[in-house]
Amino acid sequence: MNILHSARTRRSVRSEAVVPGGETSRTREKIMRFLDRGGVRLAWDESGSGVPILLIMGHRYSSGMWYPLKEAMGDRYRLISFDNRGTGQSDAPSRTSVGEMTADALAVLDAAGVETAHIYGVSMGGGIALEFGLRHPERVRSLILGCTMAKTPDIKPRPDWLIRLLYNAMPVLKLLARPKFKNGYGDAAPDERIARDMAVLDKDPYVLNGVIAQALAISHYSVDPDEVRALKLPTLVLHGTQDLAVPYAAGKAMAEMIPGARLVTFEDIGHNYFVGAGERATAEVETFIAEVEAARAGA
Repeated sequence: MNILHSARTRRSVRSEAVVPGGETSRTREKIMRFLDRGGVRLAWDESGSGVPILLIMGHRYSSGMWYPLKEAMGDRYRLISFDNRGTGQSDAPSRTSVGEMTADALAVLDAAGVETAHIYGVSMGGGIALEFGLRHPERVRSLILGCTMAKTPDIKPRPDWLIRLLYNAMPVLKLLARPKFKNGYGDAAPDERIARDMAVLDKDPYVLNGVIAQALAISHYSVDPDEVRALKLPTLVLHGTQDLAVPYAAGKAMAEMIPGARLVTFEDIGHNYFVGAGERATAEVETFIAEVEAARAGA
């Protein structure tokens, strides 16, 4: 999610195995399943049982970076996640779009055999989740949109050259970002959680061209504000006041656009709120899901 981290290419140490239930790949840490969508191989995984939640990660991060939520909620929910194209074990096309990544999310839900799920996206994944809700509302139990925004046409995209400069200048940008808001996590984020997250991130694989393609897709994407205002899905918006990547005001504005949306504010927390405000973030999500499920049962 945070573009202020140094660039590393995908690790190539990998052995393949086929097990019952489909093709999988064993890495040092986990086994992933694969599906093919339009010639692009996507790695996905699921764990647990109960109410299904489709998790959509943000820019540059693989699905492995959902570890705080999986550790906190994995014994009570069916958690379905996948590596966005360009990250983790998924393929890395040189070009993509938010529409393509939304179709990827739908393909994963289909592969899991799930008709409806709570769609939880963070950062870029929040934009994908919002687009998913606009295009496939019949598959959505609720939208949970974290550290993201409704990027309307009046918000100008970053020039392509600037995005490429950001990636070529990563070491400098990382040093510049470090003093402010604890490297983007927020002043209230516990130091030990930041240290652990950065250690996990240090081993998180991606392909440089793939994440540049993601960045360009975000830059060129926008939503119709009238469509957002017409959404009729239960929606939870989560945002930290010290978010350096997506300003808090943008998240608040999105919550105000979506009818009936609930805004949860994390004071002095940055972009990675589910690391910096882990327990409260989990509690807010679980409370919201319980309310939505109760309403569905009573309908």
